[in-house]
Amino acid sequence: MFGFERRTTVATLLLILLLTAAAGAADPANQLANHPSPYLALHGSDPVAWQEWNDDTLARAKRENKLLFVSVGYFACHWCHVMQRESYKNPQIAALLNRDFIPIKVDRELNSGLDDALQTFSARLNGVAGWPLNAFVTPEGYPAFVMLYAPPDDFRKLLTHLSGRWTADPAGIRRLARQAAPPPALRPTSAPLTSARIARAWQRFMAGVWQEADTLHGGLGQVSKFPMAPQLHALLARQTQQPDARLAAFLRLTLDQMAARGLRDHVGGGFFRYTTDPEWDTPHFEKMLYDNAHLAVLYLRAASVLRQPRYREIARSTLDFMQAELLDASGGLYSSTSAVDAAGREGATYLWEPDELKWRLSPEAYAAARRVWRLDTPRSFDDGYLPAEYRTPTADERRLLADAARTLRPLRQARSLPKDDKLNAGLNGLALSAFSQAIQLDPAYRPRADRLQRFLLTRLVRDGRLLKAMARGQMLPQAELEDYAYVVQGLLDHAEATGNGQSRARARQLAHTAWKLFWSEKGWKHEAQPLLATLQAEPALADGALYSPSDVLILASLCLQEPALQRLARSAAGWRLPAMERDAYAYPTRVRVLTQMPPDA
Repeated sequence: MFGFERRTTVATLLLILLLTAAAGAADPANQLANHPSPYLALHGSDPVAWQEWNDDTLARAKRENKLLFVSVGYFACHWCHVMQRESYKNPQIAALLNRDFIPIKVDRELNSGLDDALQTFSARLNGVAGWPLNAFVTPEGYPAFVMLYAPPDDFRKLLTHLSGRWTADPAGIRRLARQAAPPPALRPTSAPLTSARIARAWQRFMAGVWQEADTLHGGLGQVSKFPMAPQLHALLARQTQQPDARLAAFLRLTLDQMAARGLRDHVGGGFFRYTTDPEWDTPHFEKMLYDNAHLAVLYLRAASVLRQPRYREIARSTLDFMQAELLDASGGLYSSTSAVDAAGREGATYLWEPDELKWRLSPEAYAAARRVWRLDTPRSFDDGYLPAEYRTPTADERRLLADAARTLRPLRQARSLPKDDKLNAGLNGLALSAFSQAIQLDPAYRPRADRLQRFLLTRLVRDGRLLKAMARGQMLPQAELEDYAYVVQGLLDHAEATGNGQSRARARQLAHTAWKLFWSEKGWKHEAQPLLATLQAEPALADGALYSPSDVLILASLCLQEPALQRLARSAAGWRLPAMERDAYAYPTRVRVLTQMPPDA
């Protein structure tokens, strides 16, 4: 009897081992169902066996000797949704990805350092960058190839081609990927902070600005139009220090066009991400917390610098949009609203049919809307017309259109508007800066700023360190440099606006932590523990849609009135930046840093 029981036990163990081995050999399941990131959760029902970007996934790539397919996007990205619908829901394409690659989905708002590195690789390899960004990465962590949106047939052919190349010559692809990696970073060197050096930085920056400036329509660039808040902020600083009629006229033109045309939501307030044309007429309809926080501050400052009081009302409507559409019950603010409605229609939330407008509005208001909103011309959007000042309104028309917006606003609020309800530390730090600086506009913003400060300090700080985000009741760790920099600046702005001693003390403490985690004698890191092999320390991080986090931390540290932080800031600000000497236009916040430094410091 004993022998029989023993043989049965051995057989059972063998069966368990065989089943375990078979399960290990099978494709892992999609790991994103019910993920706290709304963007990643959207992909939780895809037939693609999406994995997360982490040590375990990279270790699996090495074990199985497979290329990683790293797909980066975000919730409000229109073309990310299109590629999901066309390709990632496609069973045949999913089968290719699952068999021949290790597919990884990344929310760029949770892995901004990884996203920045892959965007840089894309720009260097293909001359373009953007989202969705799809990178093929070797098991050792070297990007080998990158693509943006592609139709399903083209995508399928590319997957088949790369799979064949990897099977036939993995060593060759590894060699090419290593060759494509940026050269080893040079050790940063210091240079005297002379008046001449500071003047040269401004000269190079301004030369880049005038090369990009659209003096007919306003803004920077000649194709699509983005707000470019870091550059505009630096230009306002320049105008404050050295008033110039030409620059003032360009800034007014830009800010007027951004506020009047299609970039701005004239019914609900706030700004869309960008327009697809140089005239600011046709937006992509996502709204980002960071853009609106940046632009609220920008218009507040421009009101004083350019002596345009009406800019304060644009700032107010932007802040009010943030409160009305992005506010969570916790006191934090959501990351974005989607470009598409619940039915997948791009921009439909914001568009109106003339018949409905004629029914809802007074005859006088409808007549004003018909002329100013160009309801008498062929439509630019499938689902209706976008309210915007496509023709300059008279004073009476402006009053009538304000009445129309008040009538339409509650109707708009009843429409579907999907939101990315992540509560990012860094983005809420930007919002804290905006609401704190707005207290000078209206003391009624003080309770919002106070509540946002409490949210950050009680929910997103643990044991003296920041968390990256809170989403769906879960805490997401591994905050990056940008989170620390923007929260430190937000707390500093709150302290200066309110006299709150706790804000200043916690800003100092978090600034110390940030310098320890992300800065060394080799330079700055986006992430404390980067996994991509090509990520390396840099003497300064360039500005993008958001302000350079390294330079924001330097500016905040200079203002925190603590000798240790000021020494660190002066040391990092003194480094030579060869990349800035080649393209100062990409470093507007560093130009502002140099202006804050005493010459020959």
